[in-house]
Amino acid sequence: MKAVIYARYSSDNQREESIEGQLRECMEYAKFNGIDVINTYIDRAFSAKTDHRPEFQHMIKDSYKGLFDLIIVWKLDRFARNRYDSAHYKAILKKNGVKVVSAKETISEGSEGILLEAMLEGYAEYYSAELSEKVIRGLTENALKCKVNGGQIPFGYRIGADQMLEIDETLAPIVEEIFIWYSEGKKIKEIVDMLNARNIRTRFDRPMSINIVQYMLSNRKYIGEYKYRDITVPHGSPAIIAEDLFQRVQERLTKNKKAPARHKAEDDYLLTTKLFCGHCGAFMIGESGTGRNKIVHHYYKCVNTKKRKTCDKKVVKKDWIENLVVKVAAEILEDDKVVERLTDTLYEMQFQTSNKIPRLQEQLAAVEKGIENMVNAIQQGIFTPSTKERLDKLETEKKDLEISILQEQIKKPLLSKEFIMFGICKFRKLDLDTREGRQRLIDGFVNSVYLYDDKIVLTFNYKDGTKTISLSDINGSDLDCLGAPVNWTKSLSAFCPFLCLLRRMSIGCYRRRKSIAYAAQAAAELPAPK
Repeated sequence: MKAVIYARYSSDNQREESIEGQLRECMEYAKFNGIDVINTYIDRAFSAKTDHRPEFQHMIKDSYKGLFDLIIVWKLDRFARNRYDSAHYKAILKKNGVKVVSAKETISEGSEGILLEAMLEGYAEYYSAELSEKVIRGLTENALKCKVNGGQIPFGYRIGADQMLEIDETLAPIVEEIFIWYSEGKKIKEIVDMLNARNIRTRFDRPMSINIVQYMLSNRKYIGEYKYRDITVPHGSPAIIAEDLFQRVQERLTKNKKAPARHKAEDDYLLTTKLFCGHCGAFMIGESGTGRNKIVHHYYKCVNTKKRKTCDKKVVKKDWIENLVVKVAAEILEDDKVVERLTDTLYEMQFQTSNKIPRLQEQLAAVEKGIENMVNAIQQGIFTPSTKERLDKLETEKKDLEISILQEQIKKPLLSKEFIMFGICKFRKLDLDTREGRQRLIDGFVNSVYLYDDKIVLTFNYKDGTKTISLSDINGSDLDCLGAPVNWTKSLSAFCPFLCLLRRMSIGCYRRRKSIAYAAQAAAELPAPK
């Protein structure tokens, strides 16, 4: 029988050795019972009270492929501490021909085994619930006394002998300075630079950062407020900051949060890394500027025009070029022939991205041929001690190769053409009125966009997926460039996110990236670059 091992621990306080111990005893169980272990699934610092465990879900999905017969756990509480989850997932596994066994709990196959398993699962859930109640009760008692219940100690405080916060006389004045500086109009970045210039470090001996200072400015513990879950105790801790100063800081934080973003990097430029200058081939990057009427305009600008002044390519309005690319991509994606070609390409790519499985299959075929020859020789009366030894060796090699193939198939499952087409067609249902929908369409389908003086060349993520649009055919063009286009015949290597998307759909959070080369040349029926 072929099996996988599932191991888990629930707390960051537990150590990696607990996983090693589970794996060791599960492997001993498998070896004693003649079971081949082909894979392991390990969740670290995840509670079994919930089924939101990535490797657990990965294992359940892999069970549909029929690659293993057993799931070995150290004890049943590693699988689940919730009777509903346990029953639900065991029912799924049973349909898939997979059984859960415990390495340390002997459970018979008969009716008494069903009762014992139910008792063990019930006890695991009871133990988990009782432990949670005890912990919460103890922490609540601490909170009512305003004692520290764990977590990070705010900068400017330390833990006293009575397990309560007390002011650190060395660091508290720095906290007060930070609040005063911000209330007087200094920016958080300026405050961070001033602190780092004085070599003031965090409790973990790290430089100050914008996030750290921003969190400090909004932390109500500095006005003495103690909070744990739904328990709030005003003046439960010693205050470092006066309430009126704290309130002024909160008002300024709120005002700045609602103000327009200062940095253009915070704007959403959907074609970043995909839009290229037709003059020099460099990236066109997002820029913004404020006009005389105080309206902020967003556009794309050639890198060489911006930084080196070596290109005379003029800017293009952000909304116009993005709307055009999204419109063309959506129209092409509605073409069933394109979807079919893309499906065929992605299906074939699964065999091209790794040749490990084909090599293993070739080796397996050679071993099986050798076994067949040995069996034929034995049938013809040719049998010696070395014949048996050779046959046993071939049988062992066959078994190892079969396990290796199964392990590779678990790592990279083969997707059917129907499943791939289903995933691609989901792009047609994207809400293109939202930023997220437009970004997903561009990231998943658009390879590159080259902006010339008289046309735009769009390359999509499939073979021969190039479309040229003449600007003379576009009404209301915002592209008033002058100059001639350059030759555009070089090949591009682009990341193809379709395969990653489809794999995530099939095996949860599993990620795999592969660069695919696409020919970037104009279609024969479309005007070619000069």
